[in-house]
Amino acid sequence: MADTAGRTAVRARDRQAVEVLGDLSFGASSGTRHPLVAAAMVLPLAVLLAVLFGGWDAVVTEASSVAGMLGH
Repeated sequence: MADTAGRTAVRARDRQAVEVLGDLSFGASSGTRHPLVAAAMVLPLAVLLAVLFGGWDAVVTEASSVAGMLGH
């Protein structure tokens, strides 16, 4: 039972953080974000995790196959 209460508290805190960050959207009326902004936010972390956990070869291979499918 305590585990459920802990998870509920964490979810409530996360929801509050999302609401606060949503207020910092500088006039954006919807909850969507431009894909380039989303990529700029996630790519540095993705690269860091790939380097730290040795998955760089997999990332390069996957990017290469995606580029091949796109015809580049």
